[in-house]
Amino acid sequence: MKNIPVCLSLLCLLLSFQQTANAAESEKERLAELDAYWAEVSRAVKEGDFEGYKATCHEQGVLVSGSKRTSYPLSKALARWKKDFAATKAGEIKAKVEFRFSQRFSDETTAHETGIFLYSFTDPEGRWKQEHVHFQALLLKGKDGWKIMMEYQESKATKGEWDALAAKSKK
Repeated sequence: MKNIPVCLSLLCLLLSFQQTANAAESEKERLAELDAYWAEVSRAVKEGDFEGYKATCHEQGVLVSGSKRTSYPLSKALARWKKDFAATKAGEIKAKVEFRFSQRFSDETTAHETGIFLYSFTDPEGRWKQEHVHFQALLLKGKDGWKIMMEYQESKATKGEWDALAAKSKK
């Protein structure tokens, strides 16, 4: 009879370890999905694939600009950016975007990601320009995958901050 409480305790401990292992595996899979999402965003920018980029955005998405102190539908930003996608696709300019994260929270259907993105592009003379931007993204997962619901471009970031995130992710 004295062994029953010990056996029950061991059973609870084993179940707890199993739940922790399952949660860790689920988190690993979710991060892989989110990494694939950001890779698709990067691909679409680099190739000038406007429709591909638009497909990563929620139809009711919002863009928030900290530097301009504004908030407006992402559809308005997409309309403004469309000419840059067309110029990239036509080979008139080159563009690319990379992402590094300082914080990533998620569950099965929501994600909040914080970090810096580096948008690089050529000017009309073919010189590369770079913009480092602190950002937050709120994503929702639906039947057709992850979509950005809110992109908050907080403020300019420095190359030093960008490099620090690379060092942090290697740890």
